[in-house]
Amino acid sequence: MNRQDHIVRGFKATLVARAIYMISSALLMLVLARFLLDPDGYGALYWAIGVLAVIQLVADLGLGKSAARYFSEYSERDPGQIPHLIRTTLALKLGLLAVVTTALLVGHEWLAAALGDPGAAPFLAAGALYIVAFSFSTSSQIALQGFNRLGYSAAIQAISGAARLLFAVAFVVLGMGALGALFGYIVGYALSAAVGLTILYLEYYTRYEPAEEYEPGLARRLAEYSVPLTATRSANVIDKRIDVVLVGIFLTPAAVAFYQLGKQIADFLLAPAESLGFTISPNFGEQKATGQLESARRIYETSLTNVLLLYVPATVGLVIVADPFVTMVFGADYAGAVPVLQILAGFIILQAITNLTSDSLDYLGRARSRAIAKGTTSVANFGLNLVLIPTFGVVGAAAATVATHTVYVAVNLYIVHSELSLRLESLARTLGRICAITGVMAIAVLLVTPLISNLIMLFVAIGLGVAIWWVLAVTAGMIDVQEVRSVIT
Repeated sequence: MNRQDHIVRGFKATLVARAIYMISSALLMLVLARFLLDPDGYGALYWAIGVLAVIQLVADLGLGKSAARYFSEYSERDPGQIPHLIRTTLALKLGLLAVVTTALLVGHEWLAAALGDPGAAPFLAAGALYIVAFSFSTSSQIALQGFNRLGYSAAIQAISGAARLLFAVAFVVLGMGALGALFGYIVGYALSAAVGLTILYLEYYTRYEPAEEYEPGLARRLAEYSVPLTATRSANVIDKRIDVVLVGIFLTPAAVAFYQLGKQIADFLLAPAESLGFTISPNFGEQKATGQLESARRIYETSLTNVLLLYVPATVGLVIVADPFVTMVFGADYAGAVPVLQILAGFIILQAITNLTSDSLDYLGRARSRAIAKGTTSVANFGLNLVLIPTFGVVGAAAATVATHTVYVAVNLYIVHSELSLRLESLARTLGRICAITGVMAIAVLLVTPLISNLIMLFVAIGLGVAIWWVLAVTAGMIDVQEVRSVIT
């Protein structure tokens, strides 16, 4: 199987699994918001998850991605080191988890009071289990990505999403409320973690005969490479979670619900870009190691073009139909999420590029550069949130996210260009054609928007926009129907 076929196959597997994960997440979001929890309960749940995500940083550091980088390298160079690497990673992770979960169990009441919400103490106590389950679920998924076994990695993600939906809804229906939904998350991640760890043990730990000697300095390099990755991960959490925590501190649980709903919709739309980035990134490490940078450039430019072709029109359409979409699907109680979603439409484009680029930089060995950029912009994001949330509410939080992420994406693209020498003029011409297609599509959707009075008309408007986009993209030669058919089949 050549590299392109391998990428297409991996992308299919990842996209299917990501689709299962995102559809189950969307159903969970819809069922909880529309039927089972009021805005206060919904906000309380996701505010607690935001706090736990910050604590999770200490429990994970950058070990997962650091291990994946060395799994990718040594599976080709010296497979006998793989069992040693797995043992080192597991030992470090267990030590960190023991420290973090013990501290959380001892201090959960104090932490809840310090954050201004004593009622969150039960969520934080249950968070010790959440952190362990989530850590092993995501780490096994990333490790299998490092081995370029994207089908297995994708399956773990799909299992976690489907199980979360099943158990979260079941526990809420049984009368456990928002706390029951959190336990549903815990069970979902625990099941996927069990599957992932089993695969790692059977396929890799027992498959490779351990080398007689652990390569000198390899464990140290594994730990050292986790440092810039930790900085990047910390910055990612500041971007994705700390704003939710600050909204909860400065505003109300209902405000958290509005903001979180907007971000969840954005995450749902980002599934294809995340799948593509997850699929192609291990190839950059392999190609750099063998000096095939021309091939790496073609893969990145093609992927970037496809991402822009999909997300520029999609986000413009989202801005236009955000109001009827939110109020008709989730109910009038969540109308406060409309302006958040419209502002975060800009973030969707930026994050789509980030999903394509960030992991690739790690595999190219530029984790430190990315970490500096991410850390700087995340500190700026934190500062902007402190200023804008008390003044402008949830809209201020969304604006801070878009502003700082714009800078981060620009730096990422500069780093990629320095590594791969992108053909900027060609990419600029492509972007111009995409904007022209988007303009025609937007005019058509705007004309039918006043006619939207129910969900049927809403989906008709969306379908019209998709149809116009498809026809124009095919006509402009930006979509090859035969290639699309081959990917689907």
